[in-house]
Order: sequence, then structure tokens, then C-alpha cells
Amino acid sequence: PFVFSGTMASTMSTAMSSVRRPPSTRARAHLPARSSLKPLTRRGVRRDSSSRRRLVSARAAQESDEEVSGVVGGLGKGNANVQRILGFRQTDGAEAEEVPKWQVMVQLSKPGTWVPVVWGVLCGAAASGNFHWIEGFPRDVSQSLACIILSGPCLTGFTQTINDWYDREIDAINEPNRPIPSGRVTGTDVAIQAIGLLVLGFAIAINLDQARGHEFPTLTCIAIFGTIISYMYSAPPFKLKANGWQGTYALGASYIALPWWAGQALFGELTLEIMLVTLMYSVAGLGIAIVNDFKSIEGDRELGLKSLPVQFGVDTAKYITVGTIDGFQLLVAAWLFGIGEKWYGLALLGLIVPQVVAQIRYFIPDPIKNDVKYQASAQPFLVLGILTTAFAVGHNPYH
Repeated sequence: PFVFSGTMASTMSTAMSSVRRPPSTRARAHLPARSSLKPLTRRGVRRDSSSRRRLVSARAAQESDEEVSGVVGGLGKGNANVQRILGFRQTDGAEAEEVPKWQVMVQLSKPGTWVPVVWGVLCGAAASGNFHWIEGFPRDVSQSLACIILSGPCLTGFTQTINDWYDREIDAINEPNRPIPSGRVTGTDVAIQAIGLLVLGFAIAINLDQARGHEFPTLTCIAIFGTIISYMYSAPPFKLKANGWQGTYALGASYIALPWWAGQALFGELTLEIMLVTLMYSVAGLGIAIVNDFKSIEGDRELGLKSLPVQFGVDTAKYITVGTIDGFQLLVAAWLFGIGEKWYGLALLGLIVPQVVAQIRYFIPDPIKNDVKYQASAQPFLVLGILTTAFAVGHNPYH
């Protein structure tokens, strides 16, 4: 897991922004009613939005050759083709006609967003203190892979699939080349994929509970809880993402707390104290999600979205963001000192320092222009901090 921690960090921030927030009730007032919307063309672009199409295409062309490099020797780099299959970029023009249907369906589930979940499961396994690469081979390794498939391709893939379905109308305006508004994926396709991933995920959870001899089906309950949160996040009447704070926190917890719970419950005992600590770390994840809101502040303001930068302004929001990210990591470090794991606490403090340096150097001076530089420079250390905390929990005899 150490090898691609930098990739995971840059992917985490992208994953946080890939589950897009639709307009709130107020925002929908700025859009025409569904009955008044003009029919979609085959490619899903409204006939009266040619200028927006040109803007989207121009941006896609401009970004297709971009690469992101951070402090980890270029592990954050990637070309446009790879990013499309991972779900981070969309296919446009004649190129879209050549993409096989199975690739489009994979793109719909956004495999790139599975990486942070994989890391979360590994952290939970480390925190259990009972995962053994050699002594437990092949049982521990195979069961951890099954848990990764449960948390990543199955449940995260399900979440991304239904999220795109409930965002299809706003995507037809903002991102008409996405699989659903472009017409390459139908409602039937979405239903088959979502139900299939959900059934497979529950089957894996049930089998893991049985294989580990759990008297209480902990993994199955975590899977059910995660599914409910996923549905409430995207679908009416709940639509948590319509409320910036609730939606953003639910997103952060889904990428940090829930996979950790699954990994730790698989190999050990998941206590209320550890659940609270991971939820605290999820607040730092909320800060990561807010970082992505700065680059879309103009569009959010136009559509009436109440993101933090829109509500408080860039200057105030950037300090709230860094305070959220740093403050809750400091609370976790204090907790580590409190349970007697001072060396792990010191290691976590050491990993917070370069994050603060990156904030001072990149984020605070210009959070809009430097958001990618900041994420590439700071978030590998946040990710390693999560793993450090997991090792501390696994090392501590009382946790």
C-alpha cells in the first residue's frame, strides 16, 4: 500500500469531486421545468446549448494533454485515455462512437474512485491487529481482497452508477458527454448494473461474515448501512448532496470511515471508540471535498449551489477549509497521545507539518489557481497519516 499512496491521495480528491452535487431546490429554480426541456439529441446535447457544447469540448481538448505531478515522483500523472476509463474524463465526438459498451459501463462506475476505498479497507485491516500477510496467507489475503471488491467495485460502483442516473438532467446541461445524457447508457442499463453490483456486494458480505464466524453479521450490516447512505445521498426525497454540509460529510465518511469499518470488522473487533475516531477523520475528508469547490465557484454561484466558497466567499472559506483539515488531524493526534501511543502521535504531527507548508505555499495564496498543486503536495501526507493512525490502533493492546 505504501507504493501508491501518492496516487491514492490525488485520486481521493478527484473521487470526492466525482460524486457531483446537483442544484439544490433553490438552484433548480434557475433551470427550466422538466416538461419544458427540449428533447435531447442522440448525443444528449440540448439543441439550444451549442455554445455550452463548444465550451465543454474546448475545455476537454485543452485538458486532454494535461498531466498532474506532485511530490511523489510523478505518480499522479495520467493521460486522457486512462482517465476516461477511470471515469475522470468524458469521451467526446467521433471517439465516443468507437468506445465498446462494456467500457462505457465500467466508466459509469468510475473505477478511479475505488482507490481511496481500497486504502480504507487496508487501514481497517491494519487497525485490527489481526491481519497477517505471511502467517495468514492465503486466507487473510483472499478475504481482504474480497472485502476490497465489496467496498470498491460493488458498493462504490453502485453509488457512482445511481448518482449519475439522478444527475442526468443537470449533466445534460453541464456535461452532455457523460454516458447517460449522451444516450450511450439507458435506464435499463443503469438498473441492471446497479442491482447486479448490489446483489454481488451483499453476497460477498454475507459470505465473509460466515467465513470469519461472526455471530453478528457486522459486515452485512455495514454494507446495508453504506447502501442506505448512498441512496440518501443521491436520490429524492432525501438528496443529502443538496445540502452542502450534510452531503459533503456523508461523502467524506463513505471514503474514510465505512471502508475502515469493513476492514477492521473483518479481521477484528470494531468498537464505538474507533468508529468515532474514523468519523472524526472523515471531517478532514470533508475539508478535502471543499477544496474541490473552489474551482467551480462561478458555476455553483450561477446555479445557486450553496458550497462553502459561495456562502462565505473565497477568503473566509479557505481558512475554514484548512482549519477543518488540520484541526481534526490534530484532535486525532491528541487522542493517540491519550491512549499512550506517543510515537505514532508524533509521527502524525510530523505528517501534518508538510500539509500546513503546502497550505501556506499554495492553497492560501490562491485556492482556485493552486488547488491541484496543493492536493498533489499535501494529500499524500494526509493519507499516510490515516495509515499511521491505523497502525497505532493495531499496536495498542486496548484497541
